[in-house]
Amino acid sequence: MRSVYSTMYKAALRVVTRILDFIVVMWLSFYYIAEAIVLNFTPTSLMTLKSLRGRIILVTGGAGGVGQELVLRLVRYKAKVIVWDVNEKAMSKLKDKVSAEGYKIYTYTVDLSDRQSIYKTAEAVKDDVGSVDILINNAGIVCGQTFLNLPDYMIEKTYKVNTLSCYWTAKAFLPDMIKQGKGHIATVGSLTGMLGAYNCTDYSGSKYATLGFHESLWTELKTMGYDKIKLTMVAPYFINTGMFDGCKPTYAPMLEPKIVAKRLILAIRRGEVFCTVPSSSCYILGMKNYIPTKLNWLLQNRVLRLPQAMKTMRKFNEVEAA
Repeated sequence: MRSVYSTMYKAALRVVTRILDFIVVMWLSFYYIAEAIVLNFTPTSLMTLKSLRGRIILVTGGAGGVGQELVLRLVRYKAKVIVWDVNEKAMSKLKDKVSAEGYKIYTYTVDLSDRQSIYKTAEAVKDDVGSVDILINNAGIVCGQTFLNLPDYMIEKTYKVNTLSCYWTAKAFLPDMIKQGKGHIATVGSLTGMLGAYNCTDYSGSKYATLGFHESLWTELKTMGYDKIKLTMVAPYFINTGMFDGCKPTYAPMLEPKIVAKRLILAIRRGEVFCTVPSSSCYILGMKNYIPTKLNWLLQNRVLRLPQAMKTMRKFNEVEAA
């Protein structure tokens, strides 16, 4: 008889628990939606933003394009900025440019396609500068060729730089963030990593994978209770850095690197998990999952005209960096 009552009690408890969960979820859903709407329309001047003063910030691929703009802006926030890049000459020029403004940066030559190079340099950074507070995975490369024309080594290198380097840098610096009880990892993704693009099976695929890594790591950290370690991803439209030379987009003109850099820094300071540049792109991404596949293709091909824009993209004999 006791076993019968025990079974009935457990069944009733499960029902009550599910009802309570439903009530809590519904209430919080309204709250979080309202919060998002308020934050979306609140002027930045009225927000309490994260201070970057004195923070140790590492930018991969920081010698050119968006990376260079990030560095130039971050030093003006009085942050300690570390630049990783494979291009020593470009880093030297950037260092001189920063010095001319009265600031200092730390530069390291790193091959981001080499895991051991990343780990070795990460240890040097910890010894020379200290534990990294904010990691910005910005480095990216592209080939600009159709799938069957892509050499195997180019595909591998694209994934190593665009995707796997995000794993290795996070593994190198996340443990210290966990020890300190705070930190931030930001990643520069791409809209082509959610829509797919002609001439970009390597690039789009690598950015899809980066988005998956970002979302999965965010879920892990939340589940484990590390709420003070923030993750941010920005997914920009085509950027005018030379990576997409020859591309003729019709949806909107190419973005200037400074626009993307400014938006990413704001997203970091606001603690945003994900944002697109331009912001209107988020509506296109949202529609993609709810419209028929044929309509999706029609919009890409006849309205946004993305395939046509990418057909004129310059093909690189070697991978082109941001």
